[in-house]
Amino acid sequence: MRLLLVESDQAAAHALIKTLKQGGITVDHAHTGHEAIDMLRHYDYDLALTELTLEDLEGYEVIRRVRKTQIQTPIIVLSGLSRAQAKIKAFHAGADDYITKPFDSEELLARLQAVLRRSRGFSTTVMTVGPLSLDLNAKSASVDGNPVQLTGKEYAILELLVLRRGNVLTKDAFLNHLYGGIDEPEMKIIDVFICKLRRKLQQFGAGHLIGTVWGRGYVLRDDSKPLLPDATTEQNKLTVSSLQPSF
Repeated sequence: MRLLLVESDQAAAHALIKTLKQGGITVDHAHTGHEAIDMLRHYDYDLALTELTLEDLEGYEVIRRVRKTQIQTPIIVLSGLSRAQAKIKAFHAGADDYITKPFDSEELLARLQAVLRRSRGFSTTVMTVGPLSLDLNAKSASVDGNPVQLTGKEYAILELLVLRRGNVLTKDAFLNHLYGGIDEPEMKIIDVFICKLRRKLQQFGAGHLIGTVWGRGYVLRDDSKPLLPDATTEQNKLTVSSLQPSF
């Protein structure tokens, strides 16, 4: 999951980022409302978490402007304001949830996952695509009940594919999701990750779920549904040794 944190207080932001990263979430930080609006326009986030009191704009106004531009990224308000009027105003502006400070870290992470599931049309923490099951809370994957041992990057790629199953994801989208524009490696690393991930799934007969749309990217498809006309598997054309990064 990749999240945009909108918080002007540097100390509060640092503490929140630490909590979110411990929960396995990739975090980008916007210090102002205008910066947040710009980042939401240009980058693809799974969620946004915003304080109401910012240096330049109220959080309400940030949400209103984002929604006015038809950006559908789920937005959660995190605020010390507990009165009902503040919550109602936030929801009317377009917020998807409202969390009051002080908060429990585990509850915060659970609420984030719940909003993400609802936005993707899922009602449980376990997502199933054909024989593949992904547990968002445990950050684990299995095929027909058999655990698949994944690295952190492999899991992050698979989670993104599952959350957006049926949609073609470009290599840029994967790089953005994994590295957030910071010290990004060469684009071919995505081919390496996909090749390794597909091989691990194929041990249990599920490697075909990850399809390649030539010239565009990768897609996760449900094998119970018709295949995309231009999507095919790589048939192991990639070799990990030939694509292995030098860093």
